[in-house]
Amino acid sequence: MGKVVLVTGVARHLGGRFVRRILRDPEVDRVVAVDAVAPEHHLGGAEFVRADIRQPTIARLLAEHSVDTVVHMDVTGTPLGSGSRTSVKETNVIGTMQLLGACQKSPTVKRLVVKSSTNVYGSAPRDPAVFTETTPPKSLPSGGFAKDTVEVEGYVRGFARRRPDVAVCVLRFANILGPGADTPLAAYFSLPVLPTVLGYDPRLQFVHEDDVIDVLRIASHEPERGTLNSGTFNIAGDGVLLLSQCARRLGRPTVPLLMPTITWVGSALRTVGMTDFSPEQLRLLTHGRVVATNQMRETLGYRPKFSTAEAFADFARSRGPGLLPPEALAGAVDRIAALPALGGGHPPTQSAD
Repeated sequence: MGKVVLVTGVARHLGGRFVRRILRDPEVDRVVAVDAVAPEHHLGGAEFVRADIRQPTIARLLAEHSVDTVVHMDVTGTPLGSGSRTSVKETNVIGTMQLLGACQKSPTVKRLVVKSSTNVYGSAPRDPAVFTETTPPKSLPSGGFAKDTVEVEGYVRGFARRRPDVAVCVLRFANILGPGADTPLAAYFSLPVLPTVLGYDPRLQFVHEDDVIDVLRIASHEPERGTLNSGTFNIAGDGVLLLSQCARRLGRPTVPLLMPTITWVGSALRTVGMTDFSPEQLRLLTHGRVVATNQMRETLGYRPKFSTAEAFADFARSRGPGLLPPEALAGAVDRIAALPALGGGHPPTQSAD
């Protein structure tokens, strides 16, 4: 019999994509897809079970289906549908605690994969240029999704100590972008005008959603490179982009604001539901964040198909041209440069004196 994989968070875009992808693997016999709400997308031949991972019923599911691999994707920063920030935090933290407790009691579970985030490093003015998996953050996140991921990873480390026979893989993804991205940063980049922090131009990293699916698939299988496919790994595309470069490639004008003003603007955008301009995202758009991905290549043996710039370009194509499309802007600049200079069509010259 092949592997039995349980996947949480399947009502979201990435969760559904991963379920459909792993179903095609020959070594996988069954996939049990779990979420508290029914997904609007197709899950292929997976068995969907409507269950809330915050409830103890998740332990019964592991036992009933003899699950040997758990892929926990229900760690997220955005509510689903009409959900609230409180429900998101409960699912992230309490749901993870319940799931890990169920895995600890299950004799069949042999592999656990957890979708985490580089948000665990925070964003601070004295951060190192590049974070490795062992670099401690200069300032621990004080709230929001970043704090949730720190707590989730703490519980996962505790589980790994109690169940050393289970291969545990924590994947810290950089900001996920792609045509189907529904993250807070994707919502920010979709604004017609981008508010920025005056005097700052942070470095940003992205990972394409296709690479997210591929890495999750590698981590959920037995290793092919003599390792256990276990540990903590930064996952990001090669290279970095400045926020100003992102804005130009989107064709969206920026409005630099003082910190108190942009905090007020962020609160207003959250109130009207345009984007979740949270304090943690504000810190990212101020100080940025870059991570090293050596372990992803050397241990997992994975090289992303999309660089940071390529992932952003694919996202930008899906959002359509902004108010200042780069091609149109470049054409206008070229036309202005081609105009004859004043004074008889010759550029002004300085005298030899």
